[in-house]
Amino acid sequence: MNKYFRLLFMLRIHPTTWVIMAIAILTAHIYEMLMLLAVVLVHEMGHACAAAHFKWRIKSITLLPFGGVLDTEEHGNRPLKEDLMVILFGPIQHLVLFLLVYLAYISGVADYETYVTFLYINSTICLFNLLPIWPLDGGKLLFLLFSLKYSFLKSHLLILRFSILFSVALFTFCLLSGQMSLNIILILSFICFAIVMEWRQRQYVFMRFLLERHYGKNSEMQRLISLTVDENKTVHEILQLFQRGCKHPIIVMKNGKERGMLDENEVLHAYFSEKMTGVKIGDLLYSY
Repeated sequence: MNKYFRLLFMLRIHPTTWVIMAIAILTAHIYEMLMLLAVVLVHEMGHACAAAHFKWRIKSITLLPFGGVLDTEEHGNRPLKEDLMVILFGPIQHLVLFLLVYLAYISGVADYETYVTFLYINSTICLFNLLPIWPLDGGKLLFLLFSLKYSFLKSHLLILRFSILFSVALFTFCLLSGQMSLNIILILSFICFAIVMEWRQRQYVFMRFLLERHYGKNSEMQRLISLTVDENKTVHEILQLFQRGCKHPIIVMKNGKERGMLDENEVLHAYFSEKMTGVKIGDLLYSY
């Protein structure tokens, strides 16, 4: 229980949320704002509790006007089923909230206006977070789906490109439908900022993924997928093929014939410990 209680001390409120709160006070929507914060808090604590259950290294929990950010020291090498559960435990909390507010309404604790308002806020936050945009839950789910087929690097690039396209489409829809308000502008601005920052840091994110594998934090790999590569491919090019949740024996080919096999740890050691970033995989094979 203590590990879950300690999560409360990791809570942070993003500046964007303070702005939304100020707008709510100025426009006399304090009651609705409190409902919004309650929904967001329960949603994000769902993610955090699931992460704590799987013993993830949690750094902070930041509350946003439409969800939150769970900042951890995990960089793509946890089992995919754990990632899936951590992502889903946010949206699942909305179902719990639906049930609780319904029970409060039928028991007379909450009036009809409160019931309808809470349902609207809860539904909006849930559906918005399921949009396929990074870093929303829908975007993270899509990232996991890409990871089942593509390498970590390609999956990461795909979700960012998809998020950019979907964000532009969402902005255009809000603009043309007359739904553009200050709140929506702030939220869309934050999402665009998050996507841009993730794009700029994509190589850093990729390196963190590889470093965790290099230091042995991939003991629960569930699939064994061999990589068949030409001997002229560089070590860096081979690493770009690594997938989440997979262990990779590297089969080196020359003129269509197998010349030998390397373990992924040998390739990672050559890249990070021996700084052999541009060496050909064939040369690495023969050196061993």
